[in-house]
Amino acid sequence: MDACWNRIGVAGDHSCEVLDQAVHCRNCEVYADAAVRNLQRPVNPGYLREWAEHFRAPQDQGARQDSSCVAFRIGREWLALPTSMFQQIAPKAIPHRLPHRDARGLRGVVNAGGKLYPCISLAELLGIDESGGEAISGRHTFARLLLVQWEAQAYALPVAELHGIIRYAASALKPPAATINKGIERYLAGVLPHQDLQVGCLDDSLLGYQLARTLR
Repeated sequence: MDACWNRIGVAGDHSCEVLDQAVHCRNCEVYADAAVRNLQRPVNPGYLREWAEHFRAPQDQGARQDSSCVAFRIGREWLALPTSMFQQIAPKAIPHRLPHRDARGLRGVVNAGGKLYPCISLAELLGIDESGGEAISGRHTFARLLLVQWEAQAYALPVAELHGIIRYAASALKPPAATINKGIERYLAGVLPHQDLQVGCLDDSLLGYQLARTLR
């Protein structure tokens, strides 16, 4: 195959007589014919064997990413909730206090997208110091509201920083360290190592029950 485009075409010295009219080699019949011949060339037997062995190999079920979560930071703690709980992410908003309602963690209600949500502080529920913690280096971070739903009730959860969605294999979860905050430990399904972070994956059913209790 004469790869003339590399000699006198766009990748060469541009001396091809057809180039002025075609503008680019990809508009030339010679280039198109070469592409067709390339696709129709015989397949190397070794190439076929390599791919046949690849597809015959048993799938590594342990490495299959069968779960996903949304990771966020409160104080120094990196936590995550299953993506199935999330409705959307909203900008930070100031909650309005509710009269005669002083349940632990309930900060009031917030307006997000024209709807009112009960605003619940995970920091208070889990015993986290909100004053600590640093943003991931090299990233601009902003406080956010996580709009989540448990059963039929929606909630707004303020966080200091949003990391995003993490896909992982459920088998990758590790037991929490003995030194972890006990208020967090009781709600954890496990700890997920991710890049340089140790993300505490919260159990949605345990936390959802606690969220519901704040509104009773």
